[in-house]
Amino acid sequence: MFAFIVRRVLQMIPTVIGAILLLFILFNMFGGDPANILVGKIQDPEKIAAIRASLGLDQPWWVQLWFFFKQVITFDFGNSWSTNEPVSHLIAHRAPVSMTIMLQVWLLDAVIAVSLAMAVAYKRGSLTDRAIMGICTAAMSISLLLYVVVGQYTLGFKLDLFPVLGWSDSFWMNVTRYAPLPVMLLLAVSVAPSLRLYRSFIVEETNQDYTRTARAKGAGEHRVMFVHVLRNAAIPIATYMAMQVPQLFVGSFLIEKVFSIPGLGQEIVESVMRSDFPVIKAITISIVILTMVINLVVDLLYKALDPRVELK
Repeated sequence: MFAFIVRRVLQMIPTVIGAILLLFILFNMFGGDPANILVGKIQDPEKIAAIRASLGLDQPWWVQLWFFFKQVITFDFGNSWSTNEPVSHLIAHRAPVSMTIMLQVWLLDAVIAVSLAMAVAYKRGSLTDRAIMGICTAAMSISLLLYVVVGQYTLGFKLDLFPVLGWSDSFWMNVTRYAPLPVMLLLAVSVAPSLRLYRSFIVEETNQDYTRTARAKGAGEHRVMFVHVLRNAAIPIATYMAMQVPQLFVGSFLIEKVFSIPGLGQEIVESVMRSDFPVIKAITISIVILTMVINLVVDLLYKALDPRVELK
């Protein structure tokens, strides 16, 4: 186990290096001159030269690349160009806000989608199964933006069940009052594809030889579904859950901006609009590292789900 973890951590290094190189190329070669962005409309050559020197942009590209590597290693990306706030401090304060929304969506999506997938797979081929799959197909065809507009208007303005904007300093207030509507809207988008995929995983397992053997030995259908089928289907389900993490952060960009939630999603949208490159690069690298860590945790989870899995 320890040797596997060490190998996986070592394998992450080339991926992080590749992400650093890609970001460096995109921002340094195609992102424009940061000095011209920071100096504003009045282009003063002396001021531009001073800004370039303070940012190290007057150095050769390999020196700038090494400086970027050191920033990633130390997680010190300097200060935001717009607010002059340390980027690491900004992420530390914005990340818990995003996690308040995203973690709920991630867990609730798994619980709801797996439960419904088990139910429709148990009744596979029935009218209920076909109806739910049809609803999922229709739900997948609707944009998140439409869900947001209808949800805010109906549940917020008309019925006054939830606030449509804002966030507070109280965790309990956020979870019970401000987070439910964004969470429900994100679930409306994420549950449908998850349910269709999980159903296919479960139905495939119900057709395996071991399930027919369990039934032939007298095992009840509930025991076959929950003890045998679900445990084997859990591996691809866990894999898909790990792949959802970056998608959830992408979804948070719109949700946090529309609902004025001060999380990483809103911050990166505002940073793009302000051309605040240090914040964009820091959040991008953080999401890359978070995704790799979650993939490692899921790989370790495989062994717990199925003792036959060998970690190599």
